[in-house]
Amino acid sequence: MLKELFTASLGMMNSQTRLEVSANNLANASTTGFKRAEVFERNLLDARANFFNVKGDIEQNDPPVGSYYDFSNGAMEQTHNPLDIAIEGKGFFVVQDVEGKEFLTRAGSFTLSETGEIITHDGKKLMGENGVISINKEFMSNPQISNDSRNTNLRISETGEIFFNEYEVGKILLMMPDDTKTLQRISNQDFIATWESDGLKLEDGEFFIRQGWLENSNVNIVQEMVKMIELQRAFEAGSKVIQTNDSTLEKSIAMSRFY
Repeated sequence: MLKELFTASLGMMNSQTRLEVSANNLANASTTGFKRAEVFERNLLDARANFFNVKGDIEQNDPPVGSYYDFSNGAMEQTHNPLDIAIEGKGFFVVQDVEGKEFLTRAGSFTLSETGEIITHDGKKLMGENGVISINKEFMSNPQISNDSRNTNLRISETGEIFFNEYEVGKILLMMPDDTKTLQRISNQDFIATWESDGLKLEDGEFFIRQGWLENSNVNIVQEMVKMIELQRAFEAGSKVIQTNDSTLEKSIAMSRFY
């Protein structure tokens, strides 16, 4: 009887975790560069052994589920904004916050700061192969650029070179962890590489930069909705199993009082 209660509750906990992950995926279906999360079950052998009174570690790992991220490319959307950048292929932009910490992201929606740096909407600076990319610094130090007042054209090539008035001011740094499973999500768009992962600099030909485009979330709304309905039904089924067993156990206790 108690095993049935334990089995049903464990299944409900797994369903709850899956529901939370799916809900977060749906909430970020329109977030630029968002990568959907998925859940997998682990330690099932330990769980089965524990049900048969074999020593295991299922109690220390409740619920026996883990999550991972789907890094497949999302759909491309053209915006015609010169500071909207999308990566076609593998790799991540490297951005740096005010404390000097570096993050990896696929969200390529950037703006130009007052000091001439290309930044994200939350203030992180886009990194180039030679450090933070600063257009103003190059503009003021290169008289060939500053004396040319006929245009202020910002162009980004397919290989990541940034040109201002047709003069190169930097090249976007793209990194790829050797194992994406070791990436840890910090926000809906940003990841950090853990100590277990080494970042590999991507070479030309392994990616293409699309200026004036954004990569949308890779969440399939219809699939996530169907999954949430299935999980909700599974959760309700587990709840009914617990209610039924609880009622049966209560009747058994009541009957035992007469003996």
